[in-house]
Amino acid sequence: MKTARFVLKIVGASLAFAGSVCLIIGFWDKLFGRFSAPELEDYFEE
Repeated sequence: MKTARFVLKIVGASLAFAGSVCLIIGFWDKLFGRFSAPELEDYFEE
């Protein structure tokens, strides 16, 4: 029974980590978009 609890803790931690990574990727522009230089945005639009 201890092994099952340990496995479930590892699975839960990995799912929580994956969810936080997905949130960071999803909100990357909103979090760090204000720090980007405006001249670089014109360069990438071409």
